[in-house]
Amino acid sequence: MIAIIKYNAGNIRSVQNALSRLGYKSVITDDKNEILKSDKVIFPGVGEASSAMNYLKERELDKLILSLTQPVLGICLGLQLMCSYSEEGKTTGLNIFDTAVRIFPRVDKVPHMGWNNFSSVKGVLFNNINVEEDVYYVHSYYAEISPQTTAVCNYILPFSAAMQNGNFYATQFHPEKSADTGARILNNFLQL
Repeated sequence: MIAIIKYNAGNIRSVQNALSRLGYKSVITDDKNEILKSDKVIFPGVGEASSAMNYLKERELDKLILSLTQPVLGICLGLQLMCSYSEEGKTTGLNIFDTAVRIFPRVDKVPHMGWNNFSSVKGVLFNNINVEEDVYYVHSYYAEISPQTTAVCNYILPFSAAMQNGNFYATQFHPEKSADTGARILNNFLQL
């Protein structure tokens, strides 16, 4: 079973629908035992960092996420909360990825919304994915490049499009909204 972590963030149903299209069953839950027993965990989200982190802490889901040993995939806000710090609400993150989340400089259209490709990709999430393939983004904040960056996108500046640290994976883009490319990336995670 795949657990989708339920917390104070949006976009959870689209992730569940994408998993369904790939033939996988999932449950949306904040039940600690259900999450611990799952084969895979997805930590998606669209929302504001500080209120989402407060919700996680109130329910001790922050500690639970850090204790997980099965493959975990953060999506969008999920990736940002897995970083050490976010400028959005001056939020301390889970520190799974040792990098900060910054707001894009206001020199171009923000938020970064729409389709964009990669300047580089590596790692298991990107098996059979090339840099020319487009994925879908909606974000005003970005994770800085770090040694844990596995894909880079350029929008105003280079940023972490995906990251990995051990069993923790994350994408800034929305694989559930990224057509065939996103479905293949999700499937690569689900095959781990």
